[in-house]
Amino acid sequence: MELNLTKPIVFFDLETTGVSIATDRIVEIAILKVHPNGNKESKTWLVNPEIEIPQGAIDIHGITNEKVVTEPTFKELAAEVSKMIEGCDLAGFNSNRFDIPLLAEELMRAGIDFDMNNRKAVDVQVIFHKKEQRTLSAGYQFYCGRELEGAHGAEADTNATYEILLAQLDKYDDIENSIDALSEFSTHGKRADFAGFILMNEEDQEIFSFGKYKGRTVEEVLKENPGYNNWIQNADFPLYTKKVLRQIKERMSAPKDTMSDEDKLNALQQKFNLR
Repeated sequence: MELNLTKPIVFFDLETTGVSIATDRIVEIAILKVHPNGNKESKTWLVNPEIEIPQGAIDIHGITNEKVVTEPTFKELAAEVSKMIEGCDLAGFNSNRFDIPLLAEELMRAGIDFDMNNRKAVDVQVIFHKKEQRTLSAGYQFYCGRELEGAHGAEADTNATYEILLAQLDKYDDIENSIDALSEFSTHGKRADFAGFILMNEEDQEIFSFGKYKGRTVEEVLKENPGYNNWIQNADFPLYTKKVLRQIKERMSAPKDTMSDEDKLNALQQKFNLR
């Protein structure tokens, strides 16, 4: 089975210095870009994170400080990475909770804005967990019938993720082969930011998911305690979370259009002497 695409989708995987979206860095990134006509292009980069890679991370992915010391920094690669994913939907394994948020942080840290407007995200891990409850290596064995060689290498994990999604579409008749449907199925809940600090309630209002204001709408909290936004902007939160809060604050400060539709129509009629 092939993916039913209306625009390109990028499968990608990151190997990193750790699991903190706000403070950890990329040490390897692999991208597999699949076009609607079935053509594919791929690229893998080792990245100098400009910070020490902890031994615990090295034990997982095998990328040492010595291996990346002469490699380009993410800031040097950011424009090329941004260009490759431009206009594309995004997919990965645990990508909604980790890879997309961390990629967004690195791009924004490099001065390149990033958001998910006009993009869909497909998290193959969520589909897998909803259906089978397994890890990536076990998932590759389960769906593709093969052992995953090179696990925890970004390129191997990226290609395995793509193959698993195709196998999932073959196996599950109740999963529609469209990016809209896959995105919806592979999302646990609607988030306003990537890291899940700001969620959306049933009324489509942004709410805090943490701290003393957990469950309350962001607008209500910012009206009651304007300093809370300042605290978050200066604390160790992801850049994208801070961006979302700034956008909400700007929206709250924008002039309200209080004219009714009838008043607007009357004003237009008077302007053009239609009455």
